[in-house]
Amino acid sequence: MRPLHFSPPLLLLLAALTLQGCAALQPASQFYQLEQGSPKLPQNDKGPALLLGPVKLADYLQRENLVQRELDDSLSLSQKTRWAGSLQDDVGQLLLRQLAGQLDTSRVALYPDRVGFATQVQVVLSISRLDSGVQQPAVLEAQWRLLDSAGVQRSSRVVRLQAEHTGAVIDQVRAQSDLLQQLASELASAIKSMPIAQAAPAHKPAAAPVKRPESKPPTPLVEPAKQMEVFRF
Repeated sequence: MRPLHFSPPLLLLLAALTLQGCAALQPASQFYQLEQGSPKLPQNDKGPALLLGPVKLADYLQRENLVQRELDDSLSLSQKTRWAGSLQDDVGQLLLRQLAGQLDTSRVALYPDRVGFATQVQVVLSISRLDSGVQQPAVLEAQWRLLDSAGVQRSSRVVRLQAEHTGAVIDQVRAQSDLLQQLASELASAIKSMPIAQAAPAHKPAAAPVKRPESKPPTPLVEPAKQMEVFRF
C-alpha cells in the first residue's frame, strides 16, 4: 500500500481544520461582575467627606478566574468563569456607591485618587476572604478601621458574614455581592455614630520672617574735656 502524500496547501488546510475542531471542543468562557444593587443617590449631600481605602484583597483573590471553595476547604480556579475586569476595582466601586447613598454624601473618593480632597472620615479595609463553592456558602471575612480628619483611629472591627446560594455560579456572585452590601451598611452605621470634625485645612507654609535692617549701636557721646584751672603763687 502506497503512503499518501499531501501537498503543502492541503496540509495547511488540514491543520486549520484540526485547530478549529479543538477550539470547538473547549467551553466558552463566561464573565461576571459584582451586582451593585440599587444604592440611593445623595439627596441633601449632608454627609461627611469620605475617603475609602486603601482597600486590600487577599492575594488568592487577585486573579481573573473565579475561585471555588471545595468541601475539604481547598481552593480551585474555574477555567471557564472569569471576572469581567479587576475584582478589587469592582469591590471598591460597589462599597463607594453604597456608602455615598447611605451617608447622603457625594463627597467621596477612592484611594489613592484623593488629590485636593479634604477628608473627614477615612475607611481602611482589608478583605481576607471572599469566596464560595457549589456546595459551600458565600463567606466574607474582613477587618476595617475608621480614621478621623487628623488620622486618629476612632473605631475598628473584624467581621465575618455568610450567605447561602443555589450553587449556580451566577447565584454565587449574587451572594458575594449581597455580603459586600451588608458590609457597606455596617460601615455606614459606624460612621454615623462617629463624631465628625471639620476637615483639617491644608497646611500653609509659614511666611518667611521679614528681615529688618540691623540697628547700629548708638555712637557714644564724647563730653568735651573740662578745662582745669591753674593757680600760680
